[in-house]
Amino acid sequence: MLQLGLSVPRCPGGAAAACPMAEPGTGEEPGTGPEALGSSPVTIVVTSEADTWDIDTSPGRGCGPFVDWAQMPEAQGPARIPRDVLGRPPKELKRLAREGCWAGSHAGRARLYPRLIQRVSCRLVTPDALVYRDVAGRLFGQRSVSSHPLPEFLEGCPVPTYCLSPRGVTALRKILICVGALFPDITHSPLLPALAALLLHYSEDEARCFESLSRLIASNAPHAAYIDQSFLAHQASCMTFGDLASKHCPAAHKLIAGAADNVLEVYSEWLSWLFPGLPLAYAVRVLDVFLLEGQKVLYRIGLALLKQFRLSAAPAGPQGSDVKAELQAFVRNIAQHVSVDKLLERAFGIHLFSRKEIWLLHMANRKALVERGITVVQRRPSFHLAVDMQKFSSSTVTAQEMRLVWSWLPERFSLFPPLLLFSTSQDGCSLQRFYTCCEGYEPTVLLIKTTEGEVCGAFLSSDWAERKKSGATSGFFGTGECFVFTVRPEAERYEWVLIQRPELAKAVPRSRQRSPSPAPESLLGSSRDSSSPQHLAVPSAQGRGRLSPFLATRHFLLPSKTASMFMSGSRDGIVIGGGGGQALSLDASLLRGHTERCETFDNPPLCRENFQVQLLEVWGFQSA
Repeated sequence: MLQLGLSVPRCPGGAAAACPMAEPGTGEEPGTGPEALGSSPVTIVVTSEADTWDIDTSPGRGCGPFVDWAQMPEAQGPARIPRDVLGRPPKELKRLAREGCWAGSHAGRARLYPRLIQRVSCRLVTPDALVYRDVAGRLFGQRSVSSHPLPEFLEGCPVPTYCLSPRGVTALRKILICVGALFPDITHSPLLPALAALLLHYSEDEARCFESLSRLIASNAPHAAYIDQSFLAHQASCMTFGDLASKHCPAAHKLIAGAADNVLEVYSEWLSWLFPGLPLAYAVRVLDVFLLEGQKVLYRIGLALLKQFRLSAAPAGPQGSDVKAELQAFVRNIAQHVSVDKLLERAFGIHLFSRKEIWLLHMANRKALVERGITVVQRRPSFHLAVDMQKFSSSTVTAQEMRLVWSWLPERFSLFPPLLLFSTSQDGCSLQRFYTCCEGYEPTVLLIKTTEGEVCGAFLSSDWAERKKSGATSGFFGTGECFVFTVRPEAERYEWVLIQRPELAKAVPRSRQRSPSPAPESLLGSSRDSSSPQHLAVPSAQGRGRLSPFLATRHFLLPSKTASMFMSGSRDGIVIGGGGGQALSLDASLLRGHTERCETFDNPPLCRENFQVQLLEVWGFQSA
């Protein structure tokens, strides 16, 4: 037993032991916590986190000096927090949080949150409670809080107060102002004020609340960011959510695409569905898991909300023209549609990609935004949607049909308008000419119109020059972002079978993943000027430090080789999709083709099985 001369603040219940933070959290130094504000010494037993510890599991209020308890929803109680909860392995902790283990006790959350956040890996120099007290004393010692403006990075961002009392609202402003002073690199962060407000509900001291928020801001865990801190990062997250929604919520995506002028703009507001959209009782359950699992949890909840919206809107679909407003209203009234337990159950029933795979997608989206010149705050509609209805012209699809195809694309490519690379009506029916016009560009969209008036095609993620790596043999290449589709008579998309059925494969352990080798520069050339600013071309080789492509097959333990036959080309023709059949195949004349079910996309025939081509087009992406 260690005797520490600390002081204990006066708690609402009167007894020091009733306050959730009566003992110092892991790693705290004597005298650095809120205990230093009083004067009475107390004996504290210091134990390791693996040991059992007492926790108030009653649904009572705990400390909560910043909360208006008349507005605060009752805890779901009684709590089921194991005495050795902090000694449980990470996987077990996640399960307990997902099941709402500490949803029944406000005091339990108040004690758990700072201890869980202390486990977050963060930068060596991270402002703590002592730094906050010093900075807050200098900032607010002379003037009132109201005379200090909120930081510029909060411009245009909602600052929810949930059930905070006037004292709590003042403390929230002070915390946000100090964050702006101590983290000058933050330029845009819509999530940050909501997190600060939620944490403050379960804090007895604003300095300790600041320290917890500071650790989340300064987190350096690989592929597990907590808070986006720039407009670029936030917009990349919005694009990433749009990509995930398109893949994991195809029915909801189709519903929204049919009702909204710009489906990508709808997805740009996904984070506001959660914070401040969700009621406090739902938001704090999300926070329970977020503190353990990071931003991936937010994607899951957003997707679950989207799926539930589709179920609630069916069969008539959204009732008005403003889908964004309907989504926000739906989330505000979520309790009328689904319980918080059921919402979380559905969220964690979604088979998302690995954290690293999502990080790769996020980084690819960031790169596309930089190429587009979008790095500072601006209106998202200014660069979405990229198909100009007045200027677009094609002999295979209408402008409206092309907008639908564009809504299926990964968001980082839909930033760019379509650019015609090859057309049999202009370039002739020559396979060699097809390769010459298309090499040097990735990705591309292939459109085929048959003599029967049917229209189908494929989104192809890799440069056709990749076929040369197979030498004389005809090998398959591409990534899991490839998909095939039909436009007429019915519009439908068929993605990689592992997206449709993720249980068929597992992610390759990080230790077994190989770094990608750079592609030879000879394969990156094009008969057109690949360096032209008007063309979105394959980037030049960058060495082994280059990011691995999103959904590269080497990231997965595939059930068979036939699950990854995306695209292939030879002097005899081209093939898209393989295994048990070919989704699309064209001969060297580009006049005759065949379609059937294949294992890679698990698609039905895309048109009449043996068809004749009336017109074939290949579209690339035009840069700004």
